[in-house]
Amino acid sequence: MAGRRALLPAALAVSALSSVAAMVPYILVWFIIRELFTNGIQASGARIAVYGWYSMGSAVASIVLYFIALSFSHLAAFRVETNMRRQAMANIIRMPLGFFNSTTSGRIRKIIDDNAGITHGFLAHQLPDLAATILTPLTVLVLVFVFDWRLGLTCLIPVCFSFVIMSFMMSNKGRNFMQRYMTSLEQMNTEAVEYVRGIPVVKVFQQTVYSFKNFHKSITAYKQMVYNYTRMWEKPMAAYTVVVNSFVFLLVPVAILIITHTGTVAQTILNLILYVLLTPVFSQSIMRSMYLNQALGQAKEAVDRIENLTDYPLLPVSSNPKHLKGYTIQFDAVSFRYPGKQNMAVDSVSFEIPQGKTTALVGASGSGKTTLARLVPRFWDADSGSVRIGETDVRQLVPAELMASISFVFQNTHLFKTSLLENLRFGNPEATLQDIERAVDQAQCREIIDKLPHGLYTKIGTEGTYLSGGEQQRIVLARAILKNAPIVILDEATAFTDPENEHLIQQAFKKLTDTKTVLMIAHRLTSVTSADNIIVLDAGMIVEQGSHTQLLGNKGLYAKMWNEYQQSVNWKIGKEELDA
Repeated sequence: MAGRRALLPAALAVSALSSVAAMVPYILVWFIIRELFTNGIQASGARIAVYGWYSMGSAVASIVLYFIALSFSHLAAFRVETNMRRQAMANIIRMPLGFFNSTTSGRIRKIIDDNAGITHGFLAHQLPDLAATILTPLTVLVLVFVFDWRLGLTCLIPVCFSFVIMSFMMSNKGRNFMQRYMTSLEQMNTEAVEYVRGIPVVKVFQQTVYSFKNFHKSITAYKQMVYNYTRMWEKPMAAYTVVVNSFVFLLVPVAILIITHTGTVAQTILNLILYVLLTPVFSQSIMRSMYLNQALGQAKEAVDRIENLTDYPLLPVSSNPKHLKGYTIQFDAVSFRYPGKQNMAVDSVSFEIPQGKTTALVGASGSGKTTLARLVPRFWDADSGSVRIGETDVRQLVPAELMASISFVFQNTHLFKTSLLENLRFGNPEATLQDIERAVDQAQCREIIDKLPHGLYTKIGTEGTYLSGGEQQRIVLARAILKNAPIVILDEATAFTDPENEHLIQQAFKKLTDTKTVLMIAHRLTSVTSADNIIVLDAGMIVEQGSHTQLLGNKGLYAKMWNEYQQSVNWKIGKEELDA
């Protein structure tokens, strides 16, 4: 907001002047009517023309001033919106990696993008109206008592009742609804993103939107919530509309009584016309205050949601950070529980991966393999115990140095919609074209590059250029090879690849992990047989460990898993089963 801090107060001041200018035509029109009513055919045309020109001038001035006020408020609002988005994204980038496991991209986009837009709308449009909302009714209130206090009191009766009704409508129910409304929008946005990503599956199996029950449920819940809210205010809004517009039915009888008792026919009728012109301004002000209050509540909720998102606890950074002195990884009595969960994800786990060696984690789903792997780069911090690299607790390491020392290859690959060259350079922005070509060859990607229309300069995701899952995995491996980090974490990197791609990926693994400290996770046990140490996990605890040969000899859980895996690999449907 630097340089534009004065724009919002200026917008309020100019908007206030605009609201005052907007009241002048009412008075001047009354003067014209008075002139005609009093003098009839002898009314001064020159005087009426002056009133008319002044009335038009004040109306034009009001419009111009309001335009200037909106210009000021929009300039300030754009700066606020930009700063909110920039600051929110700066905070998001600083989030621990575990944050992105628990928060969907759809929800992040909805909260930052839409809520910053809501705040912009309030500052740009509703805030300038604040001055008019306060100043206009005060000006009218003075005027209604200047000309005839009896008619003034009369016209205020329905205004007071309508204000009471409106106050009831702007109660906590409205604020609670706004919270539920915005939560519902976030949920629909999240489910919509999931649905769009799953459209290929939906089309293949000839399903409809109803196949995504959560998406359909979120839409139905939103519809029902808004419908119930609308029906709840149906009668109060009808009562408000009737009451606020009933002032004429009170003013006319009171004017007749005044004429009867005073005999001032002309003056009373003139005052009656003025009050008929002025009283609707109260109605406009009340409605404007309602919209302003609603917009204020929505903007406050929007800001709160952005703050709640960005208030996610950051991982603490040591005030006296240390540097890496080696790449041996040690887990010492490590325990961890996910936020909001009761059961431990890992419980008192201790083991060591010597520098340059490979350790594999195996076990059933939910046994804690991925959790242990992600404690090394500090997706989260252990609740107790310590994870150390080179005898130094990862919590004491320089964060940038820690991340630079680890290469990740996950089962869910992600390539940006840019050229393959740029995708690869994410691994090492300083890499030369020769370095990239070498990494491509080591990752068995040459055949992928050669068949693309523009080679490394081909843009992924545009003009029909897409890669299969196995091909994407090899590109990601090339990116990891290019990074050349001393520690490599492989999280089920071949889980969804076909046999041909798996063979090529295994060859790329040899290049990637050569002389590196490697922690790998795999469901396909054939990919871990050559590991220096295999750790078998169950319910977050180590049940056995050793080499492939040793574990088979122990005839424990690993041997059972191996036998089951071999049976699944060799299993096939025979003719007798098909004919059965």
